[in-house]
Amino acid sequence: MTFLTTFFSHLNFKDLIDIFIVTILIYQLLLIVRGTKAAQMIVGLGVLFCLFWLGITFKLYSLNWVLAHFFDSFFIIVIVLFQDQFRSALASVGTRRNLITVFAKDEYDFEIDEVVEACGALSREKIGALIVIERTHGLLNFVNTGTRLDSRIHSDIIYSIFESSSSLHDGAIIIQNGKISAAGCFLPLSKNFDIERHLGTRHRAALGLTEVTDALVVTVSEETGKINLCVEGIFYLCKTEKELGQYLRHIWSNESLEGTLRPIKTKDMVR
Repeated sequence: MTFLTTFFSHLNFKDLIDIFIVTILIYQLLLIVRGTKAAQMIVGLGVLFCLFWLGITFKLYSLNWVLAHFFDSFFIIVIVLFQDQFRSALASVGTRRNLITVFAKDEYDFEIDEVVEACGALSREKIGALIVIERTHGLLNFVNTGTRLDSRIHSDIIYSIFESSSSLHDGAIIIQNGKISAAGCFLPLSKNFDIERHLGTRHRAALGLTEVTDALVVTVSEETGKINLCVEGIFYLCKTEKELGQYLRHIWSNESLEGTLRPIKTKDMVR
């Protein structure tokens, strides 16, 4: 009680602001690593801290020497381990997701309809597809890996790109600012080693991109024709074209998908 009294007696407004900012930073860090491989790394670092404390308490000199040298480079190690998470966090700084949208409402309604119509046609004919829609994180480095189109969004164009006779059907198309910026783009594969081995490259690429950016990725399976929406490293099954359109509009309204539709496990998916 004496300690608490002393603590609060020395607490001023500046200290409260300091504590509040640090709390927000820690909270945002936990949100970023939640459900990713980074969460397991944090647990591992926590175990090392516990071992270090035990070493100091019981004077385990060899253990102390090893861990002391490890923690001398602690900040460099953290940056290397969590480079993807730091990149994602920095990319989110300053974004005004609640103030602006990727498209004006009267425009993106039409463009969503074109994407949905194309996915429906591809699904019925079991033609594989990978469609990326940029949100607040820039995707120019991925656009540059493909063939620049700068084309208007139209279902016929999207369909023709993914036909097997097309030279661009193997990659992804990326939609930016109301246009198909590029096709045949290469995306980073997921670094999550826990995903099912049978999952195809198309779905691994969708996971990989959404793990490091806030992009929306629509996949169409060439095995089953199923349409999946991938957001923040999670797949959601869209049973109908109408559902896909509803979910895309829902996300553009900056609303969470939790409780709206159920995520599907990768083991229940096929290529």
